[in-house]
Amino acid sequence: MDGAAPVVLGPEDGDISPEGRVRDRFLLEAHQTGGRFALVEHRFEPHSLAAPMHRHSREDEYTYVVRGRIGAITDDREVLAGTGDLVHKPRGQWHTFWNPGDEEARVLELISPGGFEQLFRWIMTHPVEDPAELAVEAASYGAEVDMEATARLLQEHAGEFDF
Repeated sequence: MDGAAPVVLGPEDGDISPEGRVRDRFLLEAHQTGGRFALVEHRFEPHSLAAPMHRHSREDEYTYVVRGRIGAITDDREVLAGTGDLVHKPRGQWHTFWNPGDEEARVLELISPGGFEQLFRWIMTHPVEDPAELAVEAASYGAEVDMEATARLLQEHAGEFDF
């Protein structure tokens, strides 16, 4: 990024995952920022869970709500965030987030340091049918996935979102 030419991305520029209830738009990746951070836009269909309950050991995540609202759990606290709100998900804390509303939600996800966004890319190209496969891939990024906690969350929020 040092000495690189400025980049301007339009509203539909950047790699965008082709399908899914939560689509990712890659704005800046670790290889473009010297590893310092990554910036990904998540586009949530109504009533969509972004990810299973998980935690990572290397990165902090900052989720800025651009449109709509999201629910999030971080460190056993459940919060609701709306347009203009920022949710901090520190490394080492179990967390997940979802769109509980009837309209699309969009968030900007800042990941620091960068690199974890490559797991999102992997998921884009490898539809996950076996949670054990996701757990193995997540572990390669220093992350853990808790499918039992995810199942409890789905039961608790039945009708609020789908996975």
